[in-house]
Amino acid sequence: MGTTGIKSIETMFEIVGTIQSNGGATLTELATTLDLPTSTAHNYLKTLEQTEYIVCDDGTYHVGLRFLEHGAHARNRIKLYDVAVPEVEKLAAQTGELANLLVEEHGRGVYLHRAYGEEAVQVEAHIGTRVNLHSTALGKAILAHLPADERDAILDRHGLPPRTESTITDREELLAVLETVRERGYAYDRGERLDGLKCVAAPVVSSADRVLGAVSVAGPANRFRTDRFENDLPTKLLEVVNVIELNVTHS
Repeated sequence: MGTTGIKSIETMFEIVGTIQSNGGATLTELATTLDLPTSTAHNYLKTLEQTEYIVCDDGTYHVGLRFLEHGAHARNRIKLYDVAVPEVEKLAAQTGELANLLVEEHGRGVYLHRAYGEEAVQVEAHIGTRVNLHSTALGKAILAHLPADERDAILDRHGLPPRTESTITDREELLAVLETVRERGYAYDRGERLDGLKCVAAPVVSSADRVLGAVSVAGPANRFRTDRFENDLPTKLLEVVNVIELNVTHS
């Protein structure tokens, strides 16, 4: 955090983040993890509980549903969400796979919607999950269509941390891949975020040539073989994205 940040607010969100990432935490666990005096951690927890942002279940604290209200509001203010969801649902039904809608915020990708076809895999990410853009097809589709200065600022800020052995961690290699994405109109993820999971994604671009987000289809490597992965799914995906772009423009 920069020098203008307020430490108490930073600590509050660190507490909330720790509770969430741990799937719940006790007072002692939070104080130890965040290196806080027990009395200080207790005061934060009681304030968060009184304001209904966390709940306590037999000594273990959990993130409260009040955050859901804020999250739903943040999601619904994005025009792309309402327009894209019906098409993402259709994409999942038509392919039988997992279809995703992702947008960029603060240099990371945020999943706004996920739709499950009959054979869709269950993966760890859920609505609201934030991911590094370089390690996903969705993120690469967005990065490829951002202005160079915005893209470079994101890479400078977040780096290229590895998720799997297949993750691109060399900046020059990534930039070359992004150039290919711009040329063909879609991006691939060959197990770069999750081992054994392949994904193809295309950007949603506004009439003003501004990337709004990206849509993808993901599935296990054994079902995403050459013809389907290289031809069928990209064609279907581009059709869906074209519909979304038209609807965003004219809605």
